[in-house]
Amino acid sequence: QNSELFTLTYGALVSQLLKDYENVDDVNKQLERMGYNIGIRLIEDFLARTSSGRCYDFRDTADKIQMGFRLFLGVTPSITNWSPAGDEFSLHFETNPLTEFVELPDHCLNLKYANVLTGVIRGACEMVQMEVTSWFVQDQLKGDNVTELRIKFIKRLEDAIPAGED
Repeated sequence: QNSELFTLTYGALVSQLLKDYENVDDVNKQLERMGYNIGIRLIEDFLARTSSGRCYDFRDTADKIQMGFRLFLGVTPSITNWSPAGDEFSLHFETNPLTEFVELPDHCLNLKYANVLTGVIRGACEMVQMEVTSWFVQDQLKGDNVTELRIKFIKRLEDAIPAGED
């Protein structure tokens, strides 16, 4: 199974980052940045494999993000806790394949171990003209019953028009 290799490789990456950076906050930022770069590239593969068109609305976006997790990580998080305005929702993971073999040492309690996922979502959405932000609300690594990832719509990005062509 590919996801197991990825999980172990990811663990090695996080360990290396913890050695390279002075503090956990910098590691969290690096993981998000790496995820963003992955998301920018992953979206093309996602669109090709699912032949998805443009997202109609944020609910459609939520469904496609859920589909992406199934496609690339083999898990299907449930979509819950929509905000009244419909601009924010949560993904609940019963299991997170990234954290399968992980136990956080005490000095790493502020580590957002799976923070790469928040970056992947941001990068992928940006490539389809949507600015979002996401963060972990609950994390099984920190003793919560589920892992909850919150995603908030910020704004639709206009297609960039090359200079001099407006």
